[in-house]
Amino acid sequence: MIATYRLQLTPEQDFAAVRALVPYLRELGISHLYLSPSLQARAGSTHGYDVVDPTRVSDALGGEEALRALAAEGLGIVLDIVPNHMGVSDENRWWADERERARVFDYDPDDGWYRRFFDIDDLAGVRVEDPEVFELVHCKVLELVRDGVIAGLRVDHPDGLADPAGYLRRLRERGAEHVWVEKILHPGEELRDWPVEGTVGYEFLNDAAALFVDPAGEEALAALPCAGEPFEEVALQAQVEQATTTFAREVARLRELLDVDELAEALAALPIYRTYVEPWSGRVEEADLRAIEAAARGRLADVLALRESGHDELVARFQQTSPPVTAKGVEDTAFYRHLRLLALNEVGGDPGRFGISVDDFHAANVERAARFPRGLLVTQTHDTKRSGDVRARIGAVSTMAGEWAALAGPWIAEADAPDEHCAYLVLQTLAGCWPIERERVEAYVVKALREAKLRTSWVAPDEDYEAHARRCASRLIVRPPEGFEAFAERVAVEGRRAALGQLLLKLTCPGVPDVYQGDELEALSLVDPDNRRPVDFQARRAALARLAAGAPPRDFGERKLDLIRRALALRRRRPTAFEGSYEPIDAGAEVCAYLRGEEVLAVVPVRADDDAEVAGSGRWRSVLDAREHDLSGGERVAELIGDWPVALLERA
Repeated sequence: MIATYRLQLTPEQDFAAVRALVPYLRELGISHLYLSPSLQARAGSTHGYDVVDPTRVSDALGGEEALRALAAEGLGIVLDIVPNHMGVSDENRWWADERERARVFDYDPDDGWYRRFFDIDDLAGVRVEDPEVFELVHCKVLELVRDGVIAGLRVDHPDGLADPAGYLRRLRERGAEHVWVEKILHPGEELRDWPVEGTVGYEFLNDAAALFVDPAGEEALAALPCAGEPFEEVALQAQVEQATTTFAREVARLRELLDVDELAEALAALPIYRTYVEPWSGRVEEADLRAIEAAARGRLADVLALRESGHDELVARFQQTSPPVTAKGVEDTAFYRHLRLLALNEVGGDPGRFGISVDDFHAANVERAARFPRGLLVTQTHDTKRSGDVRARIGAVSTMAGEWAALAGPWIAEADAPDEHCAYLVLQTLAGCWPIERERVEAYVVKALREAKLRTSWVAPDEDYEAHARRCASRLIVRPPEGFEAFAERVAVEGRRAALGQLLLKLTCPGVPDVYQGDELEALSLVDPDNRRPVDFQARRAALARLAAGAPPRDFGERKLDLIRRALALRRRRPTAFEGSYEPIDAGAEVCAYLRGEEVLAVVPVRADDDAEVAGSGRWRSVLDAREHDLSGGERVAELIGDWPVALLERA
């Protein structure tokens, strides 16, 4: 498995359209298509996560025949599946039938209560822990796996399941050998010993981004009045709000099972997405106990840790409820309130962690190589808050934090904004994606402010406030404050350097690199739906053809494309290197360098260090410019990288 390419399928970008992309993707070096959910979803679905018939391939995407024809083109397919929930409407015959609804869904016919997916009323939880329901939901997918149409599965939201470990074991037993889980790990949290290849890569994304955040900039950025309170406080407050409002019906259900007062507070205080206590087996791992003790006390803690028995349903439902509370409280609220450095506000990230060291990054990679060497590596997904290129630019603000803080104060004061929070949100976002179309930022700022839920929200939108915010964004684009454009250009230069560094890490660290659709050229995308705009594949085909013919990259976007095609060709040439060891190379505190399988050397300067050197044995050839280097006596990093901001070498 060389690399995956994530595609968001739509009626316009269906199986036939993807089939036409296969020659381009094969030339780029991609080995596997990574497709969004492709079973029959509700009419007009734009994403496929609202399946109404899991026994059929989507008609809107071309149907099963077209999917099989796509697979016959020779690229493997990793398919995103949704075992946790289905769409509820008359289109779903299992929901429309009252008896089937009670059998298939997590639904109580006496009072009509059902488990929702997060706070979405028209997505209902499915009882995949029941063997018959498992068969119903997976019969078509497993048939496609058996027939070789599907090479691997990406499991959406496993934390919503009653028994994630048991579910994944059943998948493996039924022939799904290659499975990745959309499991959100908090920094420092380890993936459980499940029968999977690994996660979908958010922990790598956050480590790579944090590596390029300069710790020296923390004090200046934190001092800005609109940066926000310490993130831990912001997040806890937002989680309590969500537990007591949005998820009040879920908390009420828990209270019917155990009448204690602190249920909402415990859900909010849990330091990880969920625990994996098994009432049926008595299994409680040390990580579970630590999380429970951090969140609960008294009788509730005893029940959750199985010290008091007889509450199996409460334990299971508590564990299914904490992930939505965390996701909506942290990712969809606190991340839009805490504005110290938006580059750190990413799925699975901790904005309170202001950067990591090269040694810490190495340690995480050593762990990946040992436990999950085929986990996915990403810098952007359909769920990220911004693209990798935008994240890298905003991260670069940390390298010039004092200057930014001095400039941002007057810019915020001069902005015609409804409040400082809105002004700073827009300014920091513009620094990450300048220049950008006015309409895109106007749409983004409304979504971001509704998610923050401070003065407007999805439930109670304040149209006057939002109109003022849109005018603010528009005016800042049409008439940027004095000095902003020059500063944004410097941020772009540094951000592009960091983005290429993070890209090389993704292409060479332990794991399988994924390229999100369109991200092989510069992608200045914001949160969904901005990151699902149509991709100009004709421009990408033309650029790849130029580079393959020997032309040099003309701009940053073509440098990204060139780095991807060269690194993926190297992975194909030297597969044993990337299946082998990960060995950190000491090149100083500001350079991340490592060997893969003794055959490949990657060198990624994080920050400038004129004296940094890399030493090794024998002769090496640059994959990027074909120069040869004898590293026996050591060589300066500046010489190794040449005209690139990174170096990638193979043994000569």
